[in-house]
Amino acid sequence: MKSFEIRTTVVAFSSLALLALAACDKVPSSGQSGVSPSSSNPTPPMAQQQPGDSKVADATSKATQAMDDTSITAAVKAGILAEPGLKVLQIDVATQQGVVTLSGSVDTALSVQKAEQVASTVQGVKSVDNKLTVKTG
Repeated sequence: MKSFEIRTTVVAFSSLALLALAACDKVPSSGQSGVSPSSSNPTPPMAQQQPGDSKVADATSKATQAMDDTSITAAVKAGILAEPGLKVLQIDVATQQGVVTLSGSVDTALSVQKAEQVASTVQGVKSVDNKLTVKTG
């Protein structure tokens, strides 16, 4: 696994852990305990916008995108591995915001086309940037 992929995975899981801890820190203010039936506010206290919630939402969004990109990369690699004639060790796969980048050196021009086709059929892929080259000699 490349260091970028490891870093992305660590960031994703760390963000989720921080989100879980942030949710545990929510304490009702001014002695209120949860939702009161006599409350004139129809919105439960936990659903009210709190300072810093946008940061949590941003972190959650980034973590979700990182996990999506990681799963797309894994699915593309699995597809390449399953495709006869393609060698997964020759093809590097990176995904950022749903855009898959293929790089490396393959044996034939047909392999370049097959790899792009495999990547483009994976769910969640927005586009494929095919930087594969054909080995010479």
